[in-house]
Amino acid sequence: MKRQFNFMGGRKIALTLSTLLILVSLVSLFIRGLNVGIDFTGGTVIELGYPQPVDLQPIRDTLAKAGYGDAIVQHFGSAKEVLVRLAPREGQDKAEVSSQVIQLLRQQAGNVDVQVRRVDFVGPQVGEELREDGGLAVLYALIAILIYVSLRFEYRFSLGAVGALIHDVIITLGVFSILQLEFDLSVLAAILAVIGYSLNDTIVVFDRIRENFRKLRKKDPVEVVNISINETLSRTLMTSATTLLVLFSLYAFGGEVIASFALALIIGVFVGTYSSIYVASSTALMMGISRIDLMPPEKNDNEAEARP
Repeated sequence: MKRQFNFMGGRKIALTLSTLLILVSLVSLFIRGLNVGIDFTGGTVIELGYPQPVDLQPIRDTLAKAGYGDAIVQHFGSAKEVLVRLAPREGQDKAEVSSQVIQLLRQQAGNVDVQVRRVDFVGPQVGEELREDGGLAVLYALIAILIYVSLRFEYRFSLGAVGALIHDVIITLGVFSILQLEFDLSVLAAILAVIGYSLNDTIVVFDRIRENFRKLRKKDPVEVVNISINETLSRTLMTSATTLLVLFSLYAFGGEVIASFALALIIGVFVGTYSSIYVASSTALMMGISRIDLMPPEKNDNEAEARP
């Protein structure tokens, strides 16, 4: 016989912990904000190609001495490809800035032939539009999920699911704010992916809860939820473990460009697994979900007799 864990027995402690984490995240987001990247603030992106693998630290030192200490330097694709991101500067022409940086890096490389693969400019207005559109994308996703879960299950479940997703998004953003990690379009994409991942886990648990409410009619709601979570626990843990295995590999070997994306997903998978077990189900219980709410409606006898 499988061991049954009393998850709902610790739901008050779990919800207290979640509330504390959300408060810390919100305070950090309000006070420190997000360290938004060039995708949102605007700036210049320069991609350079070297004939052999190059160390990034001398490049960073050269740019810092020339007054570009805030430049972000990363490998792109391989150790021979270098991506330089420069924040916008008032009173300086973007083309002039990019030319200066390219000349500096060619001088720093010495006799090595440095090829300029591309130079892109992102204006502050475009960056602001991306930031607004990204926020709206998250909001629209949550509204669509609220409607979907309400239609498929019951409104108490939908509020629990959306509550869990908001919980996941805020805590993930809070970690990026506290650590002042760069927040760019790839991280925003990871946030949307976290919403989808967490919702999938939550729907699996909710589906089993609905099924058990109809089968285990003599059990109280807390027992039914506990049994349902235990029955789906192996699936939840295996899915999370295999997903994290891939994400840790991406974070370790995927290079600096994809590191923020992988880190956001790692945080989201951990938090999403926790919230699908505790936050979503606990919220539904707090709102008074019961077997009666999930029983199919009884057919009218007159309608049944009128059928041919």
